[in-house]
Order: sequence, then C-alpha cells, then structure tokens
Amino acid sequence: MTVLLTRFRVDLLLLLVAAPWGSTYLAAKELVSPSSVVALLAVRMLLAAAIMAAIVAARRNRVSGAEARVGVILGLLLAGVFTFETFGIAHTSATNAGLIISLTMVFTPILESVTTGRRLPGRFFLAAAAAVVGVVLLAGNGALHPPSLGDLLVLVAAIVRAVHVTTMSKLTAGKPMDSLHLTTIQLATCAAVFTAISLFYGESVPRYLGQLDPGRGMLFLYLVIVCTVFAFFVQTWAVRRTSPSRVSLLLGTEPIWAALIGITIAKDNVGVAGYLGIALILAGTAWGRSVEQNHRLATPSPELQPPAAVSTGGTNPSLRD
Repeated sequence: MTVLLTRFRVDLLLLLVAAPWGSTYLAAKELVSPSSVVALLAVRMLLAAAIMAAIVAARRNRVSGAEARVGVILGLLLAGVFTFETFGIAHTSATNAGLIISLTMVFTPILESVTTGRRLPGRFFLAAAAAVVGVVLLAGNGALHPPSLGDLLVLVAAIVRAVHVTTMSKLTAGKPMDSLHLTTIQLATCAAVFTAISLFYGESVPRYLGQLDPGRGMLFLYLVIVCTVFAFFVQTWAVRRTSPSRVSLLLGTEPIWAALIGITIAKDNVGVAGYLGIALILAGTAWGRSVEQNHRLATPSPELQPPAAVSTGGTNPSLRD
C-alpha cells in the first residue's frame, strides 16, 4: 500500500508539471509581442536564474569548472531554443506552438541515431511521418497553405531542442555533474545573452516591466515560478523515485494539455482537419517515443543512456532542457 501511494503521489506531481508546461504557450502568448520577445526572455531568465542561484548558494555546494563549461555551452543552445520558440509563439496560436514543439520527441532519437550510427526501427519512422503529416494538417487546417512564419519558427525550435538534448547527453554522460548546478548555469547564460541583446533590439527591459499591469505581472510570475522553478524541482525529485520511462511518459502528456488549453481557454480556431492533425501529432509522437524506448531498452548502449545526475524528460524548455 505504501508503495502504491508513493507511486500515485509521484505520478500526480508529474501530471501537475505537465499541465503548467502545456499552459506555457498560452501564458507566453498573452505576455509577448514580436517587439518584446527578447525583453520578456531577459526578465524571465534573470528571475529564474536568481532563484536557482539562491538555492545553490543555500546548499553551499561549489559549482565545478566542468559544470560551468558544460552549462555555458548548453545555455547557448537553450537560448536558441527559447528564441525560436518565443518568436514563433508571437506569430502563431498557442495550440499550434504546443503541438509542433512536441516533434522534439521524434527529432531527438533521429539525431541520436545519426550521431551514434545506431539504426532505429522502421516503425519509428512511420510514427515520425504520421506526426509530420499531423503538423501539415494542423498548420494548414485542411488547406494546402504553407505553414505560417510562427509555425516554422517553432519547428526550428523543436530541432534546436533536439540538438540541445543530444548535446547534453554527450557532454554529461558518465560525469558527476549536479543537475541543479547545470540548470542554474544554463539559465544564467540565457539571462546574460538576452539581457545583452535587449540593449540593441526590441523593447528595453525597463520599458517592458513598466507595461506589466498587476494581472500580467501575476501571469509572468506564474511563468517563472510554476512553469520553470517548480517544474524543475518536481522533475528532479520524481526521477529519483520512479523510472525515467515513466517520467517521460507522464511528462509526454504536455502536448495534450497544450491542445486542451489552447482550444478551450484561448479559443483557437481548429477545424476538422486541424483536429485530425492534432490526433496524428499526439499518436505519432507517443508511438515514436514508445518504439524508441523499447528499442533502447532491448539494446542498451552507454552512449544513449541519459545521465543520472541530469534531468531529462518532457519537451518544454522551461527547465527540462
């Protein structure tokens, strides 16, 4: 009974992480415009990095040189993910963004296969093809229109995120690195990059903050604290108490939450073809993830195993990257 209760508590908390991650796209959509993307990212990363740095300082554990070097490299890649994703959100719907970004789950195994020379089963590529067809249907809503600029930017973000995840695995495999330290360095790197860019592009940070009314300010704090800091801690806590596959499965429900929130709350217009596209994306990514996990477990390789000290899981870059 105690084991079942513990598993239920872990599963419930992971679902409570997946739901806010699914809401990230709508929250960002409400807070951002094309001219304020960089300022929003600068403030978000500065606050998140400050909170994480305070926690690291409270633990009184020093960040090693290796953690700092790897964290900066990963942080630069993560900055690329945030840039493409947030600019994409500014030019597309929350539903489209939340579903297209889920293609990371099929891009990552393909990239790992290329870098390691390890072939994936044919079924995986069928699943990937189904997900891509779903994106085409969702983006065009049944018509043969090319995807919007926002859709393409989010698609690029999914590819860059796959590069980020693969690079993380390569740089941290078999090395004693603290996931809290790595995440803090990544966020600090992103904060430095976006703060520097905000001095020359788009709205300034002071002007952006001055435009936040109390309601938008609360939404922004939700984006930072719940979707970023809280989510990271729960994921790190959970991965020590259950299997990585179970963590991935539960956090993989994020696109479902994104679709539900986008359609019901944001009132995104989705036709019959769009719903078919959503179904194909969800089915294709879930099938692809299942095929890849079963293939990896059947033929284990140290190169492809996620490092125990680094959190891996869902698709939202808030902190799982």
